[in-house]
Amino acid sequence: MMKDKATINRLGTRVPGLDEVLGGGLPEFSFNLLAGPPGSGKTTLAHQIMFSLATPERSALYFTALGEPPLKMLRYQQQFAFFDSEQVNRSIRFISLGDDTAAGDLGKVLSRIALEVEAHSPAFVFIDSFRSVILASGGAGISFVNLQEFIQQLGMLLTSWQTTTFLIGEYATETESSPIFTVADGLIWLRQSVHRNSVVRKMEIVKMRGQATLPGLHTFRISAEGVKVFAPPALPTEKSLAPLQARLHMGVPGLDEMMGGGLPRGYSLLVAGPSGSGKSILASSFLAEGARTGETGVIAAFEQHPHKARGRVVADLIDSGRIGVIDTRATTLSVDEIAMLLIAEIHRLKASRVVIDSLSGFELALAPTFREDYRESLARMMSALASTGVTVLMTSELEDRYYELGFSPYGTAFLTDSIVMQRYVEIDSRLERVMAVVKMRASAHSNQLHLFHIDDDGIKIGERLADHSGLLTGAPTRHQKLGRATVNANNG
Repeated sequence: MMKDKATINRLGTRVPGLDEVLGGGLPEFSFNLLAGPPGSGKTTLAHQIMFSLATPERSALYFTALGEPPLKMLRYQQQFAFFDSEQVNRSIRFISLGDDTAAGDLGKVLSRIALEVEAHSPAFVFIDSFRSVILASGGAGISFVNLQEFIQQLGMLLTSWQTTTFLIGEYATETESSPIFTVADGLIWLRQSVHRNSVVRKMEIVKMRGQATLPGLHTFRISAEGVKVFAPPALPTEKSLAPLQARLHMGVPGLDEMMGGGLPRGYSLLVAGPSGSGKSILASSFLAEGARTGETGVIAAFEQHPHKARGRVVADLIDSGRIGVIDTRATTLSVDEIAMLLIAEIHRLKASRVVIDSLSGFELALAPTFREDYRESLARMMSALASTGVTVLMTSELEDRYYELGFSPYGTAFLTDSIVMQRYVEIDSRLERVMAVVKMRASAHSNQLHLFHIDDDGIKIGERLADHSGLLTGAPTRHQKLGRATVNANNG
């Protein structure tokens, strides 16, 4: 007969994004290692977790090694928003192991830790830097067996006191040999990816016993608020779209008719065209039309600030809070970070329309380390956005190459439900703009090319160029109709 499974309580760290990566939080009474090279953020993450979890009833002990005074550490950690001076000496105590570590006797270190744990009965114990303790003891000729025995005794001691333990250690790579890697219940590895002038922080949950974690490397950023982890957005089990009867107006007279009645709610639309063709203006009209009907929107602008590029109407909507703006000025962005910011803003505003302007600027804003997996990350982000039910409009910068017909320089056009193309053509020695609906999934739409122009009121769609051929070559040919016969005007 099978016995009931033991229940493992998970502790919420309140570090943004970390609990999602951990698979629901930290297992209570677990023995964890925060590892990584110098400067990767181990101590900051440890303090943020500690200040979040510790209470007077469930206190924390923070042991420092190698004689580094706790006051020096606190001097830097108090710069972060999570730091609460009232918790120090009330629910959090800092204890120096410098003298015990300097003696090079692991037994003495273990006795000191046991003494403090017995005296204060903490719920959480932090040892920083744990590897410094080990290295300081190396001069006494400690063997691998003795080191393993010390780690096992430390683990047994802290587990018997029902503490959740964090050992902070400087390790260059996961391939280093150490018994702590085997004994630890959880191994959280922090690292920095350096590419020229770009530095990106990444986190990997190498192991976490008793629960499934999100695999792979996860970007995180350290700011004045502390550590923020950008977990990949959750993928929907299936894409559910609203019925095609529910269509959104685009805010451009004539375009809804070309699209078969408007853009189906929940669809993603790619507007592709060369520089200056009107992509951003179309995106602004889309947001403004939504606001006119009572909908809120979100924009992630990677080229110009929305206030500058979209006129007074959109700027006023941003100022009034009816359109949210994602800050894309930060360097070393990741797709997961942008996805997290977008989804958070969608939920905050209960937004139904989203604009990403443009995919070209988006790629350039990414840190170089993320560009190799750009398509895969973008596909994941689009699926996550679709799961929220929003309608997404993206723009894509394209060169007017008249010898080929393309819609995305990244091969991502297949990710979208619909495509609107904008091009330049030469007619009567004038540069004109044309627009066409190329794709509208599961919906009939016009396949005609229409002239359009841009004035102070936005985009105005004009006549269909029925008497021209070769429009997509950039230099179309005009035809003259003589009765039933059509004659090429250039042939006289």
